[in-house]
Amino acid sequence: MQHRNLTSGRPSGTDGSDYSYRMVVDSRYQLVAKGKKRLSLLFIIEALFLLIGVIFAFLPGIEADTPNTIALSSVIVSIILLIIANIGQRRSKSSLLRLYAIVSSIAMVLFIASLSKQYSLLKAILDFNFWGSRKFDVNGLPGFHTGLLVYILTLSLLKICTIKTVVSLLFNMSPPKKAS
Repeated sequence: MQHRNLTSGRPSGTDGSDYSYRMVVDSRYQLVAKGKKRLSLLFIIEALFLLIGVIFAFLPGIEADTPNTIALSSVIVSIILLIIANIGQRRSKSSLLRLYAIVSSIAMVLFIASLSKQYSLLKAILDFNFWGSRKFDVNGLPGFHTGLLVYILTLSLLKICTIKTVVSLLFNMSPPKKAS
């Protein structure tokens, strides 16, 4: 091995002719880096939506003066799972990301179902005579129910996007299968 002299200038072998022998980062690792960056952004957006969900859980619905405990507990569990998933994402722990994907999906379904029941969203949608009218009339559906419906749909799409990113990240984080 050649001893490098720091005062002599450029060491031998660095004139650019060895470019073809340099190592290339595998595309799988590049996908993991992009997935982690996207996932951290999705976690921030989901946390903001969950904080809005706390407001919906405390607003009175059909049964006045009682906060929705199922919705509130689902939001708390989802926030805790976001913290766990953030740790799993930063430390590349696939078990924590799997836990987040499964349990947060269940918590989100419970949250949406309890909000729909609390504010009788199904009844509001059925009472809305959109299909019988020729033009869209916002007065037929109260603004709060419209906002809640948009919130639920947006949160559902966000959760689907997050779970898709987590699954993609899990596939890219796992070592490649050896051919036998």
